[in-house]
Amino acid sequence: LPDWAMVTPKRLAHIARVVALLERWSREMALPVDEHQAWLDAGRWHDALRDAPEDMLRRATGDSASPVGLLHGPAAADRLARDGESRAAVLSAVRWHTVGQAEWTRVGRALYMADFLEPGRTFMQADRAYLADRVATAFEDTFRQVVRLRLEWTLREGKTLHAPTVALWNQV
Repeated sequence: LPDWAMVTPKRLAHIARVVALLERWSREMALPVDEHQAWLDAGRWHDALRDAPEDMLRRATGDSASPVGLLHGPAAADRLARDGESRAAVLSAVRWHTVGQAEWTRVGRALYMADFLEPGRTFMQADRAYLADRVATAFEDTFRQVVRLRLEWTLREGKTLHAPTVALWNQV
């Protein structure tokens, strides 16, 4: 993690599980070295500011209206870019990993799935494990299922559907 990361030990364990899934899928899919590295970097950095204080996240993003849980991705992506990260796919994956983004390459899609499917989460364990096992052989179909499950949960919980999430659903 970068030296500016703000993560608890619990969050660090989550990041490690996300990276482990991305590593496994990348290896199983025999990705080119540069894409493999992009997947791992996006996984390492996606929650680098997840445990940062709200006031810091709001200052970093200039966003005073969005729910605080949506700010860590944009704040981390902006910081990575300032530090010299130039891979658009990695920055987009980190920025939008919480809500999704219709224009993602496989980097963003893989991170979105790994963040949801990582085995440390306690809900729908058997279903999520099944989907995690399918990513390498049915990437796009599994991605669509993950988007659907996340949308269903959002609606069931009465949460707000954000415009990027709706655009992603309409695209898949």
